[in-house]
Amino acid sequence: MRLDGKTAIVTGGASGFGAGIVRKFLAEGARVMIADINAEAAQDMAADCGPAALAQAVDVSDGASVDGMAQRALGVWGQVDILINNAGVTHLPTALEDVTEADFDRVVAVNMKSVFLTARALVPHMKDRAGGAILNVASTAGVSPRPRLNWYNASKGWMITATKTMAVELAPHGIRVNALNPVAGETPLLKSFMGGDTPEIRAKFLSTIPLGRFCQPEDMGNAACYLCSDEASMITGVAMEVDGGRCI
Repeated sequence: MRLDGKTAIVTGGASGFGAGIVRKFLAEGARVMIADINAEAAQDMAADCGPAALAQAVDVSDGASVDGMAQRALGVWGQVDILINNAGVTHLPTALEDVTEADFDRVVAVNMKSVFLTARALVPHMKDRAGGAILNVASTAGVSPRPRLNWYNASKGWMITATKTMAVELAPHGIRVNALNPVAGETPLLKSFMGGDTPEIRAKFLSTIPLGRFCQPEDMGNAACYLCSDEASMITGVAMEVDGGRCI
């Protein structure tokens, strides 16, 4: 029960890595808002997880939607201790000059602008309480980029830099900010990252991961739990690889 009494918002919490984080946090005693653009999936998951889970529809690229998410969490709980910026999108593997403007704008809005919007909505509250933990789900793509995912790679590199500068600025207020850099995992985005999903493509992709497997939602839940718990009270500004050795 390492998160007993804590409250947490997990964006993109109804599937993939987000769902793994939600389930781990609930198991460790937290109350968790499953915030997702797929309202039905969030509601189904909350019903499955029990009364400590709260479903919330949110478009993380829209300021009014993010503000509504924050206000509901504060209205129900009175406090938000942990914010997980997990929601993310990618463009299909494409030559950098051939990515459409619409796809580029979507990557920027969901992967980058959302971090600004959630910070704007919740950092003042955390400052008032002189504490809190923010965790940004970045990617190994921001550390060791793969070709043909150029603008996605760049968005995750931005997220890592944002994490470090947020950590420095917010440390005097007792707010810790860290990031996780997962390698591609068993999530809805896997097929998009790989440009297809066949045994041959999987084998080629896995050959770049020394531990020889994809990142699982449970791996992310375990790492997130540590970084957001009081056990990590001296850790801020870290971008931790959860990648089976991919970035070595």
